[in-house]
Amino acid sequence: MNFPSKLIEEAVSEVAKLPGIGKKSALRIVLHMLKRPEKDVQSLATALVAVRTKTQYCKQCHNISDDELCGVCLSTKRDRSILCVVQDSRDVLAIENTGQFNGLYHVLGGIISPLEGISPSDLNIESLLSRLQSNTEVKEIILALSPTMEGDTTSFYLQKKLKPFGVKTSTIARGIPIGGDLEYADEITLGRSIVSRINYD
Repeated sequence: MNFPSKLIEEAVSEVAKLPGIGKKSALRIVLHMLKRPEKDVQSLATALVAVRTKTQYCKQCHNISDDELCGVCLSTKRDRSILCVVQDSRDVLAIENTGQFNGLYHVLGGIISPLEGISPSDLNIESLLSRLQSNTEVKEIILALSPTMEGDTTSFYLQKKLKPFGVKTSTIARGIPIGGDLEYADEITLGRSIVSRINYD
């Protein structure tokens, strides 16, 4: 790709490092920013630097936060008897957007993956266990991890670690998505859907 300016080439190169953005999309973004008023570009740059330098992680649940404790952990309206364990902050956002969960969260910061060199000690598992030791309010832990080999490995490891606490442990339901056709479902998903079938009331 030929660029009319070295500055544009450098900007495109940096924008293209973002996930899901190729060189062509990056070029469109850079050319768009070139047409915007300078104050708009400055505002974007300031916001990006601030999010990188000022954002921190909640010391209790490890979710992204502006302060030591996030809004979910501080809220008096949340059900403190249910704790949802997720892989990262994107999962918290996804669950919150459903409006169906009103408990607390614990962000692991990843999942166990020997191939990538990620072991249990690299995750926020010890802080989860410490949290349960100091908090007798928790009655159920939901393991909301991706239905992958690594996600299942992490769930199995956590179930063993959580057993001594005597809290109910559950996992999110897996099966055929709404609007999906059975013929396009893989055998594992279809099999789990049948095994985990629900009764009509």
